[in-house]
Amino acid sequence: MNVKNLLAGLCLATIALGCVTAVSAKPAAPAAAPTKEAAPAKKEKAEKADKKADKADKKAGLAVGDKAPSFSLTSYDGKDVKLDELLKTNKAVVIQWFNAECPFVKMHYENGANTFNDLQKEFGSKGVALVGINSGAPGQQGHGADLNKKYIADWKISYPILADESGEIGRAYGAKNTPAMYIVTADGKVAYSGAIDNNQGRDKKGADVKNYVKTALEEILAGKAVTTATTTPYGCSVKYGKK
Repeated sequence: MNVKNLLAGLCLATIALGCVTAVSAKPAAPAAAPTKEAAPAKKEKAEKADKKADKADKKAGLAVGDKAPSFSLTSYDGKDVKLDELLKTNKAVVIQWFNAECPFVKMHYENGANTFNDLQKEFGSKGVALVGINSGAPGQQGHGADLNKKYIADWKISYPILADESGEIGRAYGAKNTPAMYIVTADGKVAYSGAIDNNQGRDKKGADVKNYVKTALEEILAGKAVTTATTTPYGCSVKYGKK
């Protein structure tokens, strides 16, 4: 075999070997499909989101020392009541979130209890105004002029109960329960926010009952700082309508 034929043979062998190698090579593995996020990770994210939302919701309410949102509302007896006007002539204004059909409100007016009427009787002549606000939306528990007028008469309530059907004022204050309580002093700032007392279960009697609002009013009228300025309100949820 001459050199020319030898070189041609080697060239053909090399080409054949390359073809075999190309054919026998395994195809590249496809890119892995994105895996779904593990269930525990999803749950953890959801829990963090819930906590964040809960924290933001708590911040939405008024804090002691905050400026109280002004309001102008009509009472169920047809009178216009303005916070600014009350503050001009009083040392403090007590605001009670009201729902006559809420059991936690009822227990302060029925079966011999006169919590709010007694507050009005004791402090009404000392420069303190008391008002109730019903932020229940139409169709919700405790809503309606006729229903509220009936309870106001039955319970002999002498202070105005105001209608806030839109819930605008309730939301502005961050009121979440009936009866949530706020005390606003003459400077227009919140001095107390929370429950009426420590007797949610009506299991305390006499000296064991701490009426936080009464104590706060006594301190305010004496020119003292409110010792217990914030407590956790109890009661039914405020029956707001949809935004």
